[in-house]
Amino acid sequence: MLGVIGFPIILVVVYFLSCIKIIKEYERAVVFRLGRLLPEPKGPGLVFVLRPIDRIEVVSLRTLVHDVPSQDIITKDNVSVKVNAVVYFRVIDPTKAIVEVENFLYATSQLAQTTLRSVLGQVELDELLSEREQLNHNLQTILDAQTDPWGIKVGNVEVKHVDLPADMQRAMARQAEAEREKRAKVIHAEGEYLSSQRLADAADIVSQNPVTLQLRYLQTLAEMSTEQNTTILFPLPIELLKAFTGGSKE
Repeated sequence: MLGVIGFPIILVVVYFLSCIKIIKEYERAVVFRLGRLLPEPKGPGLVFVLRPIDRIEVVSLRTLVHDVPSQDIITKDNVSVKVNAVVYFRVIDPTKAIVEVENFLYATSQLAQTTLRSVLGQVELDELLSEREQLNHNLQTILDAQTDPWGIKVGNVEVKHVDLPADMQRAMARQAEAEREKRAKVIHAEGEYLSSQRLADAADIVSQNPVTLQLRYLQTLAEMSTEQNTTILFPLPIELLKAFTGGSKE
């Protein structure tokens, strides 16, 4: 007799326990009762649902990280590259994320891939390599605007890797080498120009005062005798140089 009475009680307890759902702090539960959406998401904590008339969808509010697969992109200057990226987003409206789109994870993934191809296909290769931060911002703005009706906030988009063809890498290496040679030649020419200016200034000063030429001659003799002791020096009278300095002959 007790067994007959206890069996329905056990069924009631099992049913009651099956109607209790524990929602974590970072989760929210969207409940449909007889197919109709309840006004507010439930949670966190214990949520009581009436089975089988209630259907519950649990949505995480944490930031989700999605790896965008490598995409084949032709840039504006007709260079074929492979680009992959990563998208950071989170659900800010659980109701819209469930009601407005069938699968918000898959939808956001597909939208990120198409947006990546569309935006990067409108820029040249140099912009893709040098203006990465601006392109990331443009991608984030476009994705955020398109996912807003789904209750999703795109926080950041980062282009991770740009895979260039081997021949393009060699061409860019040759270009970089040519740029370095160009800068080296310009710097060398500027040095020669400044050196010639200084020599011209020194020649003007020496021509104005012949004594400076004699002092320079003596200094050169002193340096040669110190550095090269085996060198034999033959002093040249300063008077012989007056013809070159414009002095008068005696």
